Amino acid sequence: MDSCLMLMFLCYMVKLITSDSVSVRLVNGNNPCAGRVEVFNGGQWGTVCHQEWDIADAAVVCRELDCGTAVKPTYNAQFGQGSGPISSMAVVRCSGSETALKDCRSNSWYAQQICKHNQDAGVVCSGNGLRLLDGFHLCSGRVEMFRTEGWGSVCDAAFDQQDAEVVCRELDCGAPVQVLGAAAFGKGKGRVWSEEIQCRGNESQIHVCPRSSSQMHSCSHNNDVGVICSG
Repeated sequence: MDSCLMLMFLCYMVKLITSDSVSVRLVNGNNPCAGRVEVFNGGQWGTVCHQEWDIADAAVVCRELDCGTAVKPTYNAQFGQGSGPISSMAVVRCSGSETALKDCRSNSWYAQQICKHNQDAGVVCSGNGLRLLDGFHLCSGRVEMFRTEGWGSVCDAAFDQQDAEVVCRELDCGAPVQVLGAAAFGKGKGRVWSEEIQCRGNESQIHVCPRSSSQMHSCSHNNDVGVICSG
C-alpha cells in the first residue's frame, strides 16, 4: 500500500474511532449519573443549551451513558455554568428512542448565536438506582430503589429523616422537607424493600448506607414511603 493510500486509510480509521467513542458526559453532579450535559465536538467539550430541553432528550443521555432512565431534565445551569464553548446543540428534539444524543435533531445556529452558559442543560438519571415517582413536582414522590430483582418501593417503617437527607442529596433535590408514609404518593407496583436502611445522613448515595441483612418489617404497598425535597 503506497503512502497516499495508507494516509487515506488511517484518516478513515480515525473517523470511525471518533464516531464510536463516547461523545457525551455529565459534569458537576453528586454522582456519575447526574450533572451538566457536555458533548464532544470539534476536538473539545461544549455545553448544551436548555432551549426546549425535555425528558425525552434526557432519556437519550441517560441511555447513552448506561445510567438507566431519566429522572428529570434540568435548566438554567443547575449544575453550574460551563467554562468551555457552547456546543452546536440547542433546541434539541430527541424522540427518546435514539441511542446517542448526536443522533437527535438540533439547531446549531440558535446555540451559537443566542445561548449563554446560564442556559446550560443537565440531567439526573436513575442509574444510581434511586427515583421519586408520582409526586407533584420532580423532587417529590414515592421512593423507589433499583436492585438486581428490579425496582421496588421502600417501607415507611424503615425510613427516617436521615434517609431522606441522602435521597434528596443524591437526586440533587436539595434538603428534605417532609417524609410521608402510608403510600401518600400512591402504591407502587413492584417489590417492597422492607429491610431497615440506616443512613447517617451525610452519605452521597443511598446504596452506601448500612442496612439490615433481613426483612425486618412486614410491609405491603400500603406502607410505601415518600419524600418531599426542597429542590
